[in-house]
Amino acid sequence: MSQYKRRKRWLLLFVPIFMIASLGFIPHENVGENYFEISKNLDIFGKLYREIHTYYVEDIDPTEFMRTGIDAMLNSLDPYTNYISASEIEDYRFMSTGQYGGIGAIVGKRDGKIMITEPYKDRPADKAGLRAGDVIIQIDNEKITFDNYNSLDVRDLLRGQPKTKVSLVIERQGVDKSMVVDVIREDIKIDNVSYYGMIDKNIGYISLTGFTSGASGEVKAAYQELKKNNPDLKGVVLDLRGNPGGLLYEAIDISNIFIGQGEKIVETRGKIEGSLKTYNARQKPVDTSIPLAVLINRRSASASEIVSGVMQDLDRGVIIGQRSFGKGLVQTTRPLSYNSQLKVTTAKYYTPSGRCIQAIDYASRNLDGSVGKVPDSLKREFKTANGRLVYDGGGIDPDIQVPLPNYHTVTQELVRQNFIFDYANQFRNTRKSIGSPRDFQITDEIYDSFLEFCEEKEFSFETKTEKEFEKLKELMKDEAYLEDLSLELEAIEKKLEEEKTSDLDDFRREISNLLKTEIVNRFFFKEGEIEASFDIDSDLVTAVEVLRDQERYQNILAGE
Repeated sequence: MSQYKRRKRWLLLFVPIFMIASLGFIPHENVGENYFEISKNLDIFGKLYREIHTYYVEDIDPTEFMRTGIDAMLNSLDPYTNYISASEIEDYRFMSTGQYGGIGAIVGKRDGKIMITEPYKDRPADKAGLRAGDVIIQIDNEKITFDNYNSLDVRDLLRGQPKTKVSLVIERQGVDKSMVVDVIREDIKIDNVSYYGMIDKNIGYISLTGFTSGASGEVKAAYQELKKNNPDLKGVVLDLRGNPGGLLYEAIDISNIFIGQGEKIVETRGKIEGSLKTYNARQKPVDTSIPLAVLINRRSASASEIVSGVMQDLDRGVIIGQRSFGKGLVQTTRPLSYNSQLKVTTAKYYTPSGRCIQAIDYASRNLDGSVGKVPDSLKREFKTANGRLVYDGGGIDPDIQVPLPNYHTVTQELVRQNFIFDYANQFRNTRKSIGSPRDFQITDEIYDSFLEFCEEKEFSFETKTEKEFEKLKELMKDEAYLEDLSLELEAIEKKLEEEKTSDLDDFRREISNLLKTEIVNRFFFKEGEIEASFDIDSDLVTAVEVLRDQERYQNILAGE
C-alpha cells in the first residue's frame, strides 16, 4: 500500500472519530472554557497516533498501542479509574454480581504447575470429585503447561455456558496414573456471606466476603436465622476482614440492618452537579440493640469501610482488628463505544461523623497496599454520636487494635514453600474423614507425620539471623578480620544450625494451628476452615471476649 493511501486511510478513520469525540463534549456544562484545550489536544493525539503508526520502524498492534496510552493516561489519576474493554466486560460483571458460568473452583500456579487450589463446596468441580492440589495437565484438547498458562488463559478455558461439559486431565498426589474428569459447568454464584453460625450458645458469627448484588439480603437472612434458632443469642460478630468492597447500595442496606430508619449512613461529594448526595437508612432495621463486634483488617476496603465506619460513628458496634485499607472513593461506570466502558471515580464518600477515610496520598502505602503512617498534623478530628474522637487521613482505626500474628521464619517458610498446603493434600488423599471441624486437633502422630513429610521433601530455609550473619562475614572479610576469627565463626554457624533444626519443634503450636485449618479445609471447605479457627483466631477471640463482657462493651462505646 502506498504512503498516500495509508495516510488517506488513517485520515478517513480519525476525522469521524474525533468529530464524534468533540461533539460528545459539547453538552457537558463542566467543559466550558476548556473546550478549546480539549479539542486541541484530541487533534494532537490523533495526529501523533497516526504518524507513529505510519512511520515507526516496526509494525504496531493498534489495539495494544492504544490500550497502553489509555492505561498510562488513567494511571495519572487514581488507582480505581480504569478502562474496561469489551473482552473484560465479563470479568467486570462478575465483580458486580459474583456470578459466572464455570466449574466453581480457584485455579492457580504452584511449584511450576497449574492446579486446583480451592474447589467450592457443592459446585461442579466438587461434585465431579476434584480436590485442592489436583494438577491440571489438559483441558479438553488443550494441553496445559506452566509456559503456555498465560497465553491460553486457563480461566477462560474453564468458564463457559452452563450445562456444557469440560474435560480435565489431572494428576493427583499419591495416584500413579493421570485421571480424566468430566465437569458439567453451572451458573456459579459466589455467596457474599461465606459462612454464618454460632461460636458458642450466646455469640453468633457472620462472615461477609463481598458486596455484590444481594449481599444485604444474605446478611439479613443469616442474622434472622441465627436469632430464630438461638434464643440465647446475646451478641454477633460481623467479619469484614479481607472484604474488598463492592456496591455502595449494598453497604447502605447492610448498615440499615443494625441502625434505625432515617439515620445518616454516608454522603458522597464530587465536582459535577448532583454528586452531593446523602444516603439515609430507608428501611426498618432488623435489630438496633444486639451487641455487635465488627472485624476489619488491612484488606477491608471501600464498602467494608462504609459499614464499619457507620457502626463506629453511630456507636452501634465495637470495631476490632487492624486499620482498614483506606479507600473512600466512589466509582461510576460510563458506557463507551464498541461495548467498552469507563469506570471513573466521581466522588468521595464521607461517614456520618463527616470524615473521609480515603488515604491522603495514593503512593503512601505499605507493600501490601495498606495505608502507610499518616502524620498527626495531616489528620483531622471528628466525633462519634457519643463524643468519641475518630480521625480521617486513611482507613478506619479499630476501637481495639489486635496485633497481626508474628509468625516465626520457619512457619513463614513452610507456608511460602507450600509444605503445609501440600501436606494437607496428602492427608486428604489418605483419609476418608476427620470428625467435626471444631473437634479436629493435630495429634502427636499427625505432627510427626508432617515432620517426616518435610524431611522427605527436603525442607530447608534461611533464618533472618543467618542472612545477617552472612552480611557480617562479608564485612569482616573486607576488614581482614575473617581469617583470625574463623574458628569462632564456625562455632557460631554450627550453633545456629543446631538451633534451626529445633525450630519445627519449638514453634509447633503456631505450625499446628495452620496445619489444622488447612487440613479441615480439605474435608469441610471454607466453612469448616472458619469453624476450626474459632479458638485460635486472635481477632475473633478478642471479639468474643468483648461481647461476653457487656460492661466493657458499653464502656468502649461510651469512650470510657
